[in-house]
Amino acid sequence: MELLMDFFSNTGFALADYRNFIMIGIGCVFIYLGIAKHYEPLLLVPIGFGILVGNIPVFKGLGLGIYEDNSVLHYLYLGVTQGVYPPLIFLGIGAMTDFSTLLARPVLMLLGAAAQAGIFITFLGALALGFSPNEAASIGIIGGADGPTAIFLTAALAKDLIGPIAVAAYSYMALVPVIQPPIMRLLTTRKERLIRMEEPRIVSKMEKIIFPIVALLLCCFIAPAAIPLLGMLCFGNLLKEAVVTERLAVTARTAVIDTVTILLGLTVGASTQADVFLTPKSVLIFVLGAASFCVATACGLLFAKFLNLFLRPKINPLLGAAGVSAVPDSARVVQIVGQQEDPTNFLLMHAMAPNISGVIGSAVAAGVLWSFMM
Repeated sequence: MELLMDFFSNTGFALADYRNFIMIGIGCVFIYLGIAKHYEPLLLVPIGFGILVGNIPVFKGLGLGIYEDNSVLHYLYLGVTQGVYPPLIFLGIGAMTDFSTLLARPVLMLLGAAAQAGIFITFLGALALGFSPNEAASIGIIGGADGPTAIFLTAALAKDLIGPIAVAAYSYMALVPVIQPPIMRLLTTRKERLIRMEEPRIVSKMEKIIFPIVALLLCCFIAPAAIPLLGMLCFGNLLKEAVVTERLAVTARTAVIDTVTILLGLTVGASTQADVFLTPKSVLIFVLGAASFCVATACGLLFAKFLNLFLRPKINPLLGAAGVSAVPDSARVVQIVGQQEDPTNFLLMHAMAPNISGVIGSAVAAGVLWSFMM
């Protein structure tokens, strides 16, 4: 009986408290949303399963927990804490992204830049609530709706907040179809939502090849701290457009990004151990993250309406909502909301322009914040 009692005292049943079961419930919700609702399944399923893994209580000292030195999970988690995984994700994104819609109508790039205002507004709000400058910068970047960028900046500035910030960023990315439509309808009129966009001009192959080179040099001279992210994004896109490196581009947008997504999702989920994750600060981060995302969406929409005061022909202000960098979900939401008003109005290819510029903009914003915090 003594041996049995000793054995039981080292099991998860004896070591668990109510917080572990709360987190396990959250993990199951993530898996359900990913599988049943198709909300970013490639992200939510690995993160949800990682939450289950990270909240199975283990006896301290066995080298099993993600925060224990020399454990397998700890070594895999170094890709997050050392900022290795996010640039590899950007490499894959660059290799699968077509920048031609952005090049065809560069004015739409301004919508992606405008949406980043949510990052800086939330940064100031977090400072006002008592967060340190480094923590406030990491919280603000959630508004970009770019999980890899949020992880990259938080790993550099506030490592202890990686878990809640990463989960918040990916949660709001997955909930784009739920969060954005009400804001879009609130800030636009039916007449504005019915605006049709002109067909974009045809972009030459030479323009597509030159763009990632020029974008890298221009953006990274402005914000050198964005080199790891934008460097890999532009490199991946150059591999795609150069044609002669198609084999490398295929590897980047398939094997590389899929492998890194699995490792990133699983380890970020596992980092949400109940004793570390369930704190008042984490709850406040989720609230501020939601506010940041909503403000970013609103800024994109309002700036599109502002541009229409000067543009002829006018642009559909719904495109402003695609300025957040949740690629391609926010562009899809623009298409869905637009077609609810007019089923023959196709906005998806136009929405990809601010969507892509939002990716670039959030990386530049992260570089600017990092430069100020150094």
